[in-house]
Order: sequence, then C-alpha cells, then structure tokens
Amino acid sequence: MIRFSGSRSFTGENVVEFHVHGSTAVISAILRELGRMDGLRAAEPGEFTRRALENDRLDLAQVEGLADLIESETEAQRRQALRVLAGDLGRRAEKWRGDLIRAAALLEATIDFADEDVPVDVRPEVRVLLEGTRAELEREAKGVQTAERIRTGFEVAILGAPNTGKSTLLNTLAGREAAITSEIAGTTRDVIEVRMDLGGLPVTLLDTAGLRETDDKVESIGIARARERAELADLRVILVENGGPIPPGGFEAGANDIVLRAKSDLQDEKSGGISGLTGDGVDDLVDRITQFLSTQAGSTGIATRERHRISFENAVAALDEASRQLDFGDSRTDIAAEELRSAVRSLDALVGRVDVENILDEIFSSFCIGK
Repeated sequence: MIRFSGSRSFTGENVVEFHVHGSTAVISAILRELGRMDGLRAAEPGEFTRRALENDRLDLAQVEGLADLIESETEAQRRQALRVLAGDLGRRAEKWRGDLIRAAALLEATIDFADEDVPVDVRPEVRVLLEGTRAELEREAKGVQTAERIRTGFEVAILGAPNTGKSTLLNTLAGREAAITSEIAGTTRDVIEVRMDLGGLPVTLLDTAGLRETDDKVESIGIARARERAELADLRVILVENGGPIPPGGFEAGANDIVLRAKSDLQDEKSGGISGLTGDGVDDLVDRITQFLSTQAGSTGIATRERHRISFENAVAALDEASRQLDFGDSRTDIAAEELRSAVRSLDALVGRVDVENILDEIFSSFCIGK
C-alpha cells in the first residue's frame, strides 16, 4: 500500500494505492472487501482524470493529450500526445492570453482617463501585440488538420482501372489477404481499408473499385464511393495499364499523387512500374508514401483537435475586428477592448477555463474505468 498526499498525487487529493498480484481471484477478493466498506464505490470512467482537471492538476488540453496517449498506436501518435500532455498548448495559450490582456489593459487605461491629458498613444503597442498573437494563432490553426490526421490516421487510396492489381498490391502491403483478388474485372465493389504503421505514422490504405463506365448498378455505387474516398484521401497511388489513360476513368490526379505502371512483372521495362504479385517496386512505393506523409506531419503545431482550430479562428476573427475598430481612433476604443476580451475568452476555452461542460462527458467517456 502506498499513500500519496494531495500535493503529490495525480488528482490533487489524498490517495491510497494497493499494489497487489495480478491474479483475477486476488483482485476480485480485494474489490469485494472494499465494496463492503461504507462510503466506498467503484470509480467511473475517467473519474481520476476528471478530478485532476477540477483540482487544477491538469488543464483540458492535457486531459485530451492523456486520452490520445491511451489510444496511441504509433510512435508519432505517442510523441504528439505526450507533447500535449506535457502542457505545451496550455503554456502557449497563457502567453497569448497575457499579451492580449496587456493590450486590453492599455486600451482600457485610455478609456478610464479619457478626460485627462494622456500624452502617450497606446495604439502602436497594442497593434504589435495583436499582430504577433494573430500570426501565431493563424499558424497553429493551419496545423490542426495535419495533427488530427496523426491522431486518426492518414488515408492513402489505391486507384486504377479494373483488374490492374490494386487488391493484390493492397494484400502485399498489408502482408495478408485483406482483399479478394480475381481475374474477373469489377471484383472489388466497396472500399476496403487496411490500417498500417508507416515510419511511425498511422496510415489507412484504401483499395477501391476499378474506375470505368458500367451499367452494373452495384458496381456503379462502388465506383462512386471510390471517387469520393479518393478525393478526401491525403495521397493517391494510381495504377495505369501499359498504354492506358493517365489517370484512368477520367479521375483528376493531384500534383503529389503517385502514378505507377501496373503489373510490371508482365512488362519488359521495370522502371516506374510495380507488381503486388512479385513485390517489384513495393519497397520504393512504401518509401515514397512514408516520405510524403512524414513531410506533411512536419507541419503540425501544438494543437490537435477541431475544437482547438475553432478557438483559434474565433480568436483571430476577434483580433481582426479589434484592429478594424482601432482604425477609427479613440471613438471606438471601447469596442476594440471588448473584442480583445472576446479573443481571450476563446483562448480560455482551449484549456478549460470557460465553456467546456458540453464536451467533458464526451472526453471522459473514452477513458477506462478509474483512469
């Protein structure tokens, strides 16, 4: 048994931990004994972490970081979650908040002493604070989408005409028979997903229906889904037949998409080709995918969730309006100061100072019992 005083415990409360053998029978016996004691009950999902939040041991962003750490599957997810759990976002938010409070205080000073002769024009200093904070917030907002991809997984779609070896390639990359392969064109009717770890990044490979014109209603649905998922994917691997159209089926290829000649094992020229059957070109493809996604992942900031992006954008909008009001001179100083306070409230929501009750239950429901 180990006792932790409130000042040193995870929750900020006095805590006693029992360290026992991992036997199911031993644990069940201890829980039965504890359950017979008055005033004791089993902890609810995430209750310890919620108490840590309520006792100011963690801020809301750190709670989200802990949830991400528990769910992490790859090294990139683990590193990202640890950075949030360490409080990086909270520290940056506190710095931005301090700058905006300083700017608001300068403006409010001119309002409070409007009837006196104040020789210093505070607007230049206020603008410097606003512009610096705005630039950082905008940069962080742009990095949220990539950070979310690290949390949830990048998507790479494999496209091509029917019977170009897409499913065979998927199976080779996955190391198992994830998709049905057949010489019959149109075998794949739906999007097949395989989760992988590439260079520490979570990646979902998508095997899609072959792109072609067809009167088969079921196949047409599969082709429509293929196009939809391909448009949303972070990267597309397009397999083309020797002498076939690039890309097939009229699909619009992006500048970063990887176009390869399919079934290189049947071609004399191996360069620029790939074969899932023999493995020719597969290692090079994995390297290209990993390099591209690693470059994308390098643009992440310290914010990782959609609600963070919304808070940033709300704060930026308030700062833009405050700057616009400053252009009118002293007559709009009070409005500019109120817009700064609105920006501060948006930043406070990042770490849980305000307006977070509607998301707490969702966050803590993902924690295991007693975490």
